Amino acid sequence: MPPISSTSPSITRRLLPSVLLLLTVFGPISMDLYLPALPALTAELGAVTSVAQLTVTACLIGLAAGQLIAGPLSDRFGRRGILLIGIVAYILTSVLCALSPSIELLILARLVQGLAGGVGIVIATAAGRDVFEGKALIRFYGRLTVVGGFAAIVGPLLGGLLNTVTDWRGLFVFLAVIGVVILVITLLVFGETLPDEQRTRGGFGETLYAYRTLLGDRVFLGAVLNQGFLYAALFAYLAGSTFVLQDIYGLTPQWYAAAFGLNSAGHMVCGYIAGRTAERWSISGTLAVGVVVTGLGAIGLLIAGLTPLPLWIVIVSLFALSSGVAITAPPATTLALSDYPQMAGTASSLLGMVRFGFGGVAAPLVGVAGALSILPLGIVTVVSVLLAAAACLLLVRRHQTPAPATHAHATPESTPVA
Repeated sequence: MPPISSTSPSITRRLLPSVLLLLTVFGPISMDLYLPALPALTAELGAVTSVAQLTVTACLIGLAAGQLIAGPLSDRFGRRGILLIGIVAYILTSVLCALSPSIELLILARLVQGLAGGVGIVIATAAGRDVFEGKALIRFYGRLTVVGGFAAIVGPLLGGLLNTVTDWRGLFVFLAVIGVVILVITLLVFGETLPDEQRTRGGFGETLYAYRTLLGDRVFLGAVLNQGFLYAALFAYLAGSTFVLQDIYGLTPQWYAAAFGLNSAGHMVCGYIAGRTAERWSISGTLAVGVVVTGLGAIGLLIAGLTPLPLWIVIVSLFALSSGVAITAPPATTLALSDYPQMAGTASSLLGMVRFGFGGVAAPLVGVAGALSILPLGIVTVVSVLLAAAACLLLVRRHQTPAPATHAHATPESTPVA
């Protein structure tokens, strides 16, 4: 299906990679933008803090479930139509969030907003597999990691800036506006990337067969479990770092934001470098380096939980943890998706669901000993990294990776990401 636009085909080809990257901001922006206004939201709606936190949890669950649903649907019906439905739903639910008169309705709206946001993430990953392969594919997944890190930085900072001129309802209106902008760009640029003859048939039975095929592949399962456990460590860091740095080490909100920005910048840079390294050196080698770097950060946090350590060691540990996860993302995503072009949507949906699902389970565990102990964060991250390493050793068969072929699919959209 061609894009509904008079835009020159050559311009469309050049812009498509950027549009795919733009689609990945749905998740991080939806999660982070309104966090600075969460206390005001809690007070206005007369909710207790624990219930208000469910607005975050609901969005996270939605992001995981949305990918699980949208991926197989896009394999059957094509990427573009499913994506447009997801964007429209995102816009409408963002408006509903802004108008919510009660915390219960807001939680429900956030769940649906997450479902819609997950569509953008899974379509971007699957469409990238449709139009790239070899080095271009690895490079593209490296860019996805960079954009995710950038959105994680910009979300809270932009939310804090906007919160000085508007309330929490205005922040959700801003998210709706972002959705409208992305909808217009998608209509103009995003053509169908999955030809009709390459789509799956057979409905739900075909989807179950695809799941069995994927989960029976040791390489796919190993890569997905590796990412699930590492994202569990990453979400534990996201949930626990504010308590560690502000409540235990006494950083002001401004200095905490600086530390968070530093770690997110490391996430971006290391994701970019990992894409290049996996492309030019070794996919499995880059994955192993990322696991080791993440492990070093987790060990530092565990030691800090057992004995007092200077602040700079804790910050370096958090930096290593975040950066190490970023290093693993491009090679692990490539391992998971490269062998399944015919079911890239289903494969990417499982990958995304496991990442967010494991992260959602791990995040609450860091607070079991209260806000003044680093030990739970250290234990959760170390155990997560050990399980991630085991996934590599036990499930991923030896994957010798001389640099993949440089050519991409013979489609107009297969221009490598610059």
